[in-house]
Amino acid sequence: MPQSGSSTHDAILSEAERLVRSGAFREAAATVEGILSTDPTHQAALYLRAVALRYCGDLTEAEETARYLCTTYPRYGRGAQEWGHSLKSLDRFQEALAAYIRAVQLNPALKASWEAIATLTADEEAKAHAKAEIARLTALPAALVSVESLTAEGKLQKAEDLCRAYLLNNKTDPEGMRLLARLGIETGVLDDAEFLLETAIALKPADKRIRLDYVEVLRRRQKFAAAMAAATTLRTETPDDPAILSAYANAALAAGRDQDAVDVYTDLLRRFPQSAELHLAQGHALKTTGESEGAIAAYRKAASIRPTYGDAYWSLANLKTYEFAEDEIRQMRTAEADPSIALDDRIHMCFALGKALEIRRLTDESFLYYDRGNRLKAEQLGYDPDRLSVELTAQRTFFTETRSASLFGRGIEEAGPIFIVGLPRAGSTLLEQILTAHSQIDGTAELPTIPALAHRLSGRRRRGDPSAYPDILSNLSKEELTDLGRTYLEETKILRTGAPLFTDKMPNNFRHIGLILTILPGAKIIDARRGAMDCCWSGFKQLFAEGQEFSYGLSHIGRYYREYVALMEHWERVAPGRILRIQYEDVVADLEGQVRRLLTYLDLPFEEQCLAFHQSARSVRTASAEQVRQPLYQSGVGQWRPYFDHLSDLFEVLGPELCDARE
Repeated sequence: MPQSGSSTHDAILSEAERLVRSGAFREAAATVEGILSTDPTHQAALYLRAVALRYCGDLTEAEETARYLCTTYPRYGRGAQEWGHSLKSLDRFQEALAAYIRAVQLNPALKASWEAIATLTADEEAKAHAKAEIARLTALPAALVSVESLTAEGKLQKAEDLCRAYLLNNKTDPEGMRLLARLGIETGVLDDAEFLLETAIALKPADKRIRLDYVEVLRRRQKFAAAMAAATTLRTETPDDPAILSAYANAALAAGRDQDAVDVYTDLLRRFPQSAELHLAQGHALKTTGESEGAIAAYRKAASIRPTYGDAYWSLANLKTYEFAEDEIRQMRTAEADPSIALDDRIHMCFALGKALEIRRLTDESFLYYDRGNRLKAEQLGYDPDRLSVELTAQRTFFTETRSASLFGRGIEEAGPIFIVGLPRAGSTLLEQILTAHSQIDGTAELPTIPALAHRLSGRRRRGDPSAYPDILSNLSKEELTDLGRTYLEETKILRTGAPLFTDKMPNNFRHIGLILTILPGAKIIDARRGAMDCCWSGFKQLFAEGQEFSYGLSHIGRYYREYVALMEHWERVAPGRILRIQYEDVVADLEGQVRRLLTYLDLPFEEQCLAFHQSARSVRTASAEQVRQPLYQSGVGQWRPYFDHLSDLFEVLGPELCDARE
C-alpha cells in the first residue's frame, strides 16, 4: 500500500488499515477523510476509502472513488483492481473485466484480478492464460509475489532489498534471479541483469518468462545478434505464442531487419485485428522503413479501435508531415477533455493537438496544449536539473587539460565511429542522413552504448550517492580502457554493413566526450549545433519516447542548452581540433559547402550523393524520420517566432549572449 511522506498521514493510514482488517469499514472510511480534506488526491487514502466504502456496501460512492483514483494515478495497478471490484459488485461485468485486464497489465502479481478475469472472460485463450497466471502466483513464494508487485508499483529499492534478502537463503531460485534481473533492467544495471538471467536459464532452461527477459536485456545492451538468435530459438520452439512473436519482432527491428518485423506484426494482426497496440507497433516499423502511407493507415486504425489512444494520435503528429482533418482534431479535443482519460493518453493528446493546431497557425491555442502536455509530463517525471549540473561539473572538474592529455589516446587504436552529439532536434538526423549517403559510412542509430558504459563505471550505488565516474578512469590500466573501447566496437557490429566508418547519433554523448576520446582515440566528433531559440522550442514541442527529461519545461530546456554550450566549450579547450561544430542554419544556407567541411574533417573524398541525402532508402528511427526524406527546407529556421509572446521564460534563461531574439 502506498506510503505517505508525512508521519501524521502514516499514523492515520495505519489506523485506517487496522479498522479495515477488524471489519470497521465505515470508521475506516471516515478516518481517511482527515487526509483527503487537505490532500484530495492522496493515493493511499483514496485507495483505502474505495476499499472501505465497497465493504460498507456504498457501491456507487466506492466506484466513483476508485474511478477517480485510476484517473489520477493511471499506472497504479492495485487501484485498477479496486475499480474492477467495485464495478463487479455493481454487476457492470464488462467494465469490470476491462479494469481487471488493465490491473494485470500494470501489475502482473495481482492474483485477485487474474481470478476475476478467469471468471468473467468468455475468451477461452484469455481464460487459460489467467488460470496459468493464478497457478504461477500460487506456487510462487510470498516474498517473490511481493517483489513482483513492488517492482510494478515503482518501489524499486524496497523490491531489490526484499529480493536480495530472499536470495540469500534461496541462492539457486531461478524466479528470484529473474525478478532481481528485472530490477536491473528497470534501473539500467544491464550487465548484472544479463548474468543473472544466464544463470537462471542454466537452472531452468524451459522457462519462457526468463528467456523472454533475456531477449529484452540483450536487445537493451545492444547485443542485437545475440538477441535475434535467442528470439529466433524461442519462436522456433513456440511459433504461435503472441508474447514470443512480439519479442521476436522487437529484436528484428532493433537488428535492422525491419521488413521481418513488419511481417510478424502483420501475422499477429490477422489473429488480433482489434489490438490497438499491435497496429501502433506495426506503424512504428513501417515508419522506420519509409512506408509513410502504411504507417499512417496503421496509426489511424489504432486510433479508431481506441479513440482515447493518445499515442496513436501523437504518432501521426510525430510524422511532422501529417495534417489532421477537422473531425480528428474534434475527436482529440473531446478525448483530452474527458476527466477519465489516462494520464499518458492525455499527455500524448496534448502534444498531438499542439502540433495539429500549429500547422493551422492557431498559435495561442497550440501553445496552450504544448504547455499543458509539458507540465503534465514534467510532473510525472519529477526532473531535477541540479543532478545534471552536478554530473556536468564533475566532467569539467575531472578532465583538466593536464589529465586529458594523459588519458586521451589510451584506448583501442582503431578508426571507425563518428559521434554526432548535441541537443535533440538540433539537426543531428539531417547530418547522419547526409553522411550515410557516403559510400564509406554506415548509419546505425542513437546507440545507448556509451551512456551504458558510463553507468557501469559509476558503480552500484543508491540514488544520491556520489558516482565513481569519471574519476575511476584514472585508476584503469591501458588494457582496461582498451577493453572498454573494444566492447563498444563489438556491440555496434550488427548494425554495420562493412563500411570503414559508421555514425552514432546519440545526442547525449556530449556529456561523455572525455570517455570517448579516452577509450576510442580514433573517433570523430561532430557537434550538431542549432540556434538556441529554435533548438529549445523544437525540443519543447517534442514528446520523446524515453529520456530527455530536461525538455519538459522552457526554463529547464534553456538551462540545459546553456550547460551543453559550456561543456562543449570545455571539450574544445582540452581537446583542440578534435571536434567539428556544424551549425544547422549554415547547412540550410550552404548545403554543399558544409558537406565539404564535414568530409574534409573525416578525411573522405566528396561524393555527390551526399547532397541528395533525402533520396536514401535507409531506415531512420528518430522523430525526424519523415523530414529527412524531404529536400532541405528553410522553414526549420525561426519556427519559434510566432510564439514570441509565450517564450519569456526561455528568453530569460538563455540570456542575451545566447539569444538575440528580442530584436
